[in-house]
Amino acid sequence: MNMLEVRSPYSDEVIGEVPLTDADGIEHALQLAHGVYRDKSAWLPLHERVAVLEKLAGLMADRREQLALQAAQEGGKPLKDSLVETDRAIDGVKICIEVIRHDHGAVIPMGTTAASAGHRAFTQREPIGVVAAVSAFNHPLNLIVHQVATAVAAGCPVLVKPASSTPLSAWSVDQMLHEAGLPEAWCQFVLPPDNDLVERMVTDERVAFLTFIGSEKVGWMLRSKLAPGTRCALEHGGVAPLFVAADADLDAVVAAITKGGYYHAGQVCVSVQRVYAEQSVAQQLAERIADSAKQLQVGDPADASTDVGPLIRPGEVERVHAWVQEAVKQGADLRCGGEALPHQCYAPTLLYNPPADARVSREEIFGPVVCVYPYADLDDAIAQANSVPYAFQAAVYTDSLHIAEQVFAGVDAAAVMVNQHTAFRVDGMPFAGLKRSGYGIGGMPYTIADMQIEKMLVWNAGA
Repeated sequence: MNMLEVRSPYSDEVIGEVPLTDADGIEHALQLAHGVYRDKSAWLPLHERVAVLEKLAGLMADRREQLALQAAQEGGKPLKDSLVETDRAIDGVKICIEVIRHDHGAVIPMGTTAASAGHRAFTQREPIGVVAAVSAFNHPLNLIVHQVATAVAAGCPVLVKPASSTPLSAWSVDQMLHEAGLPEAWCQFVLPPDNDLVERMVTDERVAFLTFIGSEKVGWMLRSKLAPGTRCALEHGGVAPLFVAADADLDAVVAAITKGGYYHAGQVCVSVQRVYAEQSVAQQLAERIADSAKQLQVGDPADASTDVGPLIRPGEVERVHAWVQEAVKQGADLRCGGEALPHQCYAPTLLYNPPADARVSREEIFGPVVCVYPYADLDDAIAQANSVPYAFQAAVYTDSLHIAEQVFAGVDAAAVMVNQHTAFRVDGMPFAGLKRSGYGIGGMPYTIADMQIEKMLVWNAGA
């Protein structure tokens, strides 16, 4: 069996290995998953799914520190944040249990017409079929729980394909699920050595649902090639806008942007990237964010004192730096950062008033870079925020109900946070990218619903 060595993005040391899956392995996995789905007598009853997930949550809690350190080492997110991610992942499994414990269908009104008189109708939920889960690197444990624990909860066999840079967490979840009693066919770890095999797996007609977290380019491409009837959910990224009114508590704003913009070196799909500040406070806000960013500890993600770790690949450091340099040449004022650091790190960066057509203003930078733009008219700022082809989460800091309502009504976003940064998320809430940012709704209850169908029974009770 061929193995993939997994290296730390910070030290480049080998931290583990996982098995690769060739074409025969993909075919075997699909046959196995599709076979147990087609055999309805083999479906896992609700109480067994609950028992497996309860055991999984217990195993994860017992191994909390180990899982957090593994995620930090493979993905580069600082240990203190990886511990939070692990806690969220454990809670996510518990949310799945809560959702399916209350799993129910609906009674459909009958007797409303002469034709339906004497009839009864109701629905019940069933698994949609084989799930292909293609995941991203930036939350290597929690994203897998969002895609795999939900499939187990829904009763679907799942093939999980993690990012090749961060497969150890997915491998751990797969192994713990089987340790918790889940039969092999119901969760299979697959890691093809090339993208052509991934595409072949995802577009196979035996796949009923694709859950994809990753780049916009790949996500929309895969959706365009899905077999007829295959459903999907896509989670890409955004260029998250945050508005700061003149009446905002700047202490709270600075703390929130420092966290929401530089958390995980900005490698978060709803990371604070564009800050539109009322012109009377914009300069002061930019200086204070820059001062705060300079205090962040950049370094080894396994060190408990680290605030900002490395970017996932050397090429990402080069790309982020090129975007920052381009913005400066176009007129942006570099207030802090703007330089590559050792071990694939990049200094937390603050740009003041880059041009609207700069890449840092229009595309997701996915790095530790925050841009501040002064505005005189809030409607103009909202229009500028809406000018990009991405929309995910947005935020506004203000004590004015009117301003909060103005942003909520005007900004293109699936969710608007008031006095909270754009990267805020609770795993039970809906989480949806709009425009190019994604398709469908994430969050445990919504994903489980996507992975199920409502089958209706109509009964002619008067026959």
